[in-house]
Amino acid sequence: MRDIITLECTVCKHRNYTTTKNKRKQSGRVEYKKYCRFCAKHTSHKETK
Repeated sequence: MRDIITLECTVCKHRNYTTTKNKRKQSGRVEYKKYCRFCAKHTSHKETK
């Protein structure tokens, strides 16, 4: 029941990471603080379609 999702930087809009999530436990869109190599700092990354 785990699906592959893509994480996008909220500052520069680059798609930097892919990860998986359990759709039964997390029904909404997830948001993580991750390192963006294009911004060269930690920014929030949101799930994209």
